[in-house]
Amino acid sequence: MTERISKDMIIADMLKVDAGIAAILMASGMHCIGCPSAQGESLEEAAMVHGLNADELVANVNDYLSKK
Repeated sequence: MTERISKDMIIADMLKVDAGIAAILMASGMHCIGCPSAQGESLEEAAMVHGLNADELVANVNDYLSKK
C-alpha cells in the first residue's frame, strides 16, 4: 500500500516520503519548502500561515501518491 500523508505531518518528513510532493506544495503557493520552518512545521501549520486549506492539500498530495 502506498504511504499516505496527513496534515499533522512535518513538511520535511513528507518530502522524505516523496520529493515530488514539493512541486504540489509549491504550485499551491508554498514557496518556502526549503526554509528552516519546513523542518519543524506541520502541513496544517504551514497551510494556515499561507492561507491555504490543509485538507485540500492533503487530498492533492495523497491523490498524487496513489498514482505512483
